[in-house]
Amino acid sequence: MTTADDYDPRYLAGIVLFNRRDYFEAHEVWESLWMETSGPDKKFYQSLIQAAVGLCHFCNGNLRGAEKLYGSAHDYMQRYGTHFKGLAVADFWGRMEACFRDVLGGDLNRKGVEPAEELLPTIELSPPPATWPDPAAFVEIEESHAGDSP
Repeated sequence: MTTADDYDPRYLAGIVLFNRRDYFEAHEVWESLWMETSGPDKKFYQSLIQAAVGLCHFCNGNLRGAEKLYGSAHDYMQRYGTHFKGLAVADFWGRMEACFRDVLGGDLNRKGVEPAEELLPTIELSPPPATWPDPAAFVEIEESHAGDSP
């Protein structure tokens, strides 16, 4: 059983970013956690990473990429049952499916298909953590190389 003390701060920071709809940064934070993880948690984090990238593609109009990543993320997470690491898996994927409905099995050559703002999924945990980390502590800052020669 998951307790609020079991959450890695990078998992939580990724959730904060995901819920802010900063899917690219959520994927980056979760990827740093995924690279250091082994065992049964690894595919769970990979599923979240791919879900975030799928949403990033969908928001940017890349419907083929969105559908592909939705499918692989969904498949990876199915092994985790109804609850894992505080996430209600079926509930989360129900919201993802509602968001991606126009992409799944549709004509991916259509233009102008965008996710409905009100259907963008969020992640909630049970039990919730006692505190949420500041995700800025986990986001790598790209250094500017203005003036550098190529």
